Amino acid sequence: MLKIWGRANSSNVKKVTWLCEEIGLPYERIDAGLNFGVVNTPEYRKLNPNGLVPTIDDEGFILWESNSIVRYLAAKRAAGTICPTDLKVRADAERWMDWSSTTLAPSFIPVFLALVRTPPEKRNLQAIEEGKKKTDDVLGRLDGALAGRKFILGDHFSMADIALGPVVYLVQNVYPEHPKFANFDAWYARISERPAFKKVVALPIG
Repeated sequence: MLKIWGRANSSNVKKVTWLCEEIGLPYERIDAGLNFGVVNTPEYRKLNPNGLVPTIDDEGFILWESNSIVRYLAAKRAAGTICPTDLKVRADAERWMDWSSTTLAPSFIPVFLALVRTPPEKRNLQAIEEGKKKTDDVLGRLDGALAGRKFILGDHFSMADIALGPVVYLVQNVYPEHPKFANFDAWYARISERPAFKKVVALPIG
């Protein structure tokens, strides 16, 4: 059985568990990271020298980096559905997966860390406001790309939606007062109604 190391409420771990739930792939999740520890043990560092989550063991194949894991499992188990087989369409999906990690998440992480992980008296209010402005700009770009589309790639749910969904869940719950965008809001409503999303993504934030 597939093994996944990582705490349930990690947005990066959620990408992997959400995919598994969508495609009916059995897995064993092992708590690791933050209060659970594990990630700094010699045993874990042999699996993932970065000491981060998630890491998977798929029948002896060890892989880390959440987007790479999603690409790998989707290509192996859901080619033609969640993983597009057309190279151009797949490249489009992978572009948005990378954009989620290089643009969306970095714009919002300062806000998340300040509002969720930092005591009120130690918060940098200027940094929070700057992070919110960056997040607003990034969400506006996503809203524009979603014009006329049900999902990131068009009419079909894909690994691109899976990569963005857990990060957007944080935005929606930590910074709900962000500007409203019609296309973005409609897309989020669709993905958040999926049973697998409700099961493994819509968890308490911590």
